Amino acid sequence: MTSPKMPHPGHNKHLCYLTNLHFHQSHWSEYKKLVEGAQYVCKLCGRSAADKNRLCRPVKL
Repeated sequence: MTSPKMPHPGHNKHLCYLTNLHFHQSHWSEYKKLVEGAQYVCKLCGRSAADKNRLCRPVKL
């Protein structure tokens, strides 16, 4: 099995990708740490995160 092609570097760490893998369901405490105290929102998917590097197109809230 080959790994999926990522649309850009670091995408495998972004919340949109992790959510598609159901990371938020299988690793709730870890996911919660990524979104607590959110300072950024993604212009593409609308997810929010504390670290802008967890989003594809982050914008400061």
